[in-house]
Amino acid sequence: MNLHSIRNIFLVFSALLIIFYPLKLDALSHDWIEVPKSQFGEQLWDKNSVQRNQDGSIKVFSKFIPKSTTKITQSILYTMDINCAEKSFRDVAVGTKEFNEFRNTNSEWKDPNGDKLILRVIDQVCTFDEKNRLLESNT
Repeated sequence: MNLHSIRNIFLVFSALLIIFYPLKLDALSHDWIEVPKSQFGEQLWDKNSVQRNQDGSIKVFSKFIPKSTTKITQSILYTMDINCAEKSFRDVAVGTKEFNEFRNTNSEWKDPNGDKLILRVIDQVCTFDEKNRLLESNT
């Protein structure tokens, strides 16, 4: 068997692997950042998921972990939009097993209404986004 034949076999095998075992986009690793806990539990946001929407708001994955978890009270995964200028948010989708299980098509902007966990997520995500935009503009 010559080098050309081995290379062709490898390419065919690689193509079949990609076709029958496609990569999941959600398989990207998360980089969870924890905000200070509250009496209700803890909230984390994923640094790798931060992206700017067309309207200028920021989309981010967030996870709420209640103080005590059971089958009824378990971690909740959120895809949320944040409006830094207004310090408001909207939950675009929620899930318990994976992100975007249940889309919220009529999501309206909400005031955090004093919720310390949400306020801390908003502050941290907006600060993170602002620092990234400054770094990008300087390069």
